[in-house]
Amino acid sequence: MWLRCTSRRLLTSLRVLKQKRLNASSWSNTVAAVVPEAAGFLGVTDHATLQDFSLTHNDSFWRAMANNRLTWISTFSTVQDCDLRRGKVKWFVGGKLNVSVNCLDRHVLTCPDRVALIWEKDEPGSQVKVTYRELLEMTCRLGNLLRRRGVKKGDCVTIYMPPCPLAVASMLACARIGAAHNVVFAGFSSDALAERIRDANSSTVITVNQGVRGGKMVNLKKTVDAAVDTCPNVRQVFVAMRTETPVAMNSRDVAMEEEMMHEDVICEPAVMDSEDVLFMLYTSGSTGKPKGLVHTQAGYLLYASLTHKYVFDYHDGDVFGCVADIGWITGHSYCVYGPLANGGTTVLFESTPIYPNPGRYWEMVERLQINQFYGAPTAIRLLLKYGDQWVHKYDRSSLKTLGSVGEPINTEAWEWYHKVVGEGRCPIVDTWWQTETGGICIAPRPSDPDAEIVPGMAMRPFFGIQPVLLDNELTSKSASGALCLAQSWPGMARTIHNNHQRFIETYCLPFPGYFFTGDGANRSEEGYYQITGRLDDVINVSGHRIGTAEIEDVVNHCSAVAESAVIGYAHDIKGQGVYAFVVLKKEADITEEELRQQLKDRVSKSIAKYACPDFIQVAPRLPKTRSGKIMRRVLRKVVEKDLNGLGDLSTLDDPSAVQEIIQGHKELCNKPQVS
Repeated sequence: MWLRCTSRRLLTSLRVLKQKRLNASSWSNTVAAVVPEAAGFLGVTDHATLQDFSLTHNDSFWRAMANNRLTWISTFSTVQDCDLRRGKVKWFVGGKLNVSVNCLDRHVLTCPDRVALIWEKDEPGSQVKVTYRELLEMTCRLGNLLRRRGVKKGDCVTIYMPPCPLAVASMLACARIGAAHNVVFAGFSSDALAERIRDANSSTVITVNQGVRGGKMVNLKKTVDAAVDTCPNVRQVFVAMRTETPVAMNSRDVAMEEEMMHEDVICEPAVMDSEDVLFMLYTSGSTGKPKGLVHTQAGYLLYASLTHKYVFDYHDGDVFGCVADIGWITGHSYCVYGPLANGGTTVLFESTPIYPNPGRYWEMVERLQINQFYGAPTAIRLLLKYGDQWVHKYDRSSLKTLGSVGEPINTEAWEWYHKVVGEGRCPIVDTWWQTETGGICIAPRPSDPDAEIVPGMAMRPFFGIQPVLLDNELTSKSASGALCLAQSWPGMARTIHNNHQRFIETYCLPFPGYFFTGDGANRSEEGYYQITGRLDDVINVSGHRIGTAEIEDVVNHCSAVAESAVIGYAHDIKGQGVYAFVVLKKEADITEEELRQQLKDRVSKSIAKYACPDFIQVAPRLPKTRSGKIMRRVLRKVVEKDLNGLGDLSTLDDPSAVQEIIQGHKELCNKPQVS
């Protein structure tokens, strides 16, 4: 009897074990179908266990990804050599490759006539399609031209161009010959451009005669001329013709397209080390000087490729529509490098979301049959206000995934994006990442297909990303705190150009052993992350990060201004707007209207139009501590109309200054603001 019972239990156990193995095999097959590189990982049965594996078997995970997703000239010897305490980050040590080969040549071998780029020009319906074969030829001609004109491996080329195929070819041509590129947003002023050219020590600049945006012509060559006049190191400027409008050419200028036609269509790719510089990109910090963040070859490309594929569930044949400008990291990673590394078709959007009308995005989706759309909350909030009719007018059945980038998306905009634009059937990936991270770090996907997506939350860390929330005592907080990353990942920036100490002080010293992102976050009981915003004096205007110190520096150069304080405030459309408090010199003889116009002109010229203050409040003095520190916390509370949250004012030199600020704010809010 005992034997029969034991036998029954044994048979039952064997059946259960067999079913578990079948289930595990089924799960494994499911994950392997989505993430083929994971097929050989023991114990991986779903996305959750794959995420765990990527953290606990970090080297094994990234070795498999790098071997499967990149084409190497010679393979790496060591997966990583990293120490966040010292700001030391090296990935795929000893490996050799060429990024342009990974983005072009290998796809030309298998699908030469696949469309690589769709240039969505300013005027609807005037799109231009460029195949992988054509883009490779364009890149090789330009690479040969750059070499012939003296650009060498290790040089840095500054690119000041709108989104267009020649801009992408310029980036890839630099990568092909081993030069780094420094793409500057073509909305920056000549002063801002010059500062970046000088810091990057560029002797070569690439631009176009004019940009076209929203039906308007912008004289980019004129801006470059003004910038280069203050950059003695620049010896040549390559000029492409976006429009038929002729421009004055001088001795340093090169007619790029004409010269390219004299070059061979074959350009020998440079052999690059994994840790050679691919590009630098300037971003604002909490101090006045923009910092040139450096990204290297293999790690950045692998991370951009993986996140593009798995966050957006990208498949061969899809059309990926990221509407970011190439002058930002989003354009680098998800207009250029990520999609092209995956052999994808990527859209270059030259226009604005409301030109010629608020249906522009959705008309483009219908015409180009876009499958993944990646845009900014600023644009979504703007379009929401125009009503649903502009969305319903166009067929959006091609859409499979909707993405959000640049800042946290509010619930109202998320719901409209999901229900109206996506018809309730497209998952929304609200992505959190930075110029510093190189690619998406937290997003609702990848995850199991039926996993929930919570509106307005970035939610889940990507493979290999380990977020932690810390306080000033280096105590991990379960609910909220400073968002840090506990271990390095291949896509992260390596340094700040010419200032590694600043890199260490900014990202590694605030919480030793962790990468400090500068953002705060909450974590729910389910383990989902929600980004709460910047912890330093950096504000996010329409998805563009700008340091308040950078604006203050420009404002303080006005001869009438004694001192200033700039803060960000909540803006319905832009996410955050710029609010400036200004104290005038006693001898200043200027009206508030004159001051307003002068400061807006100065900021526009020195930085960019998006950085201009929306509000300028003239104050007799600013609230300061006894040690002379401006109490920006108090200024924020006044602008937020949270007078109960002013907190302890006992450290102020003269608390009555706060009442002056409050009264001045009330008066300013009652005045009409002229843009």
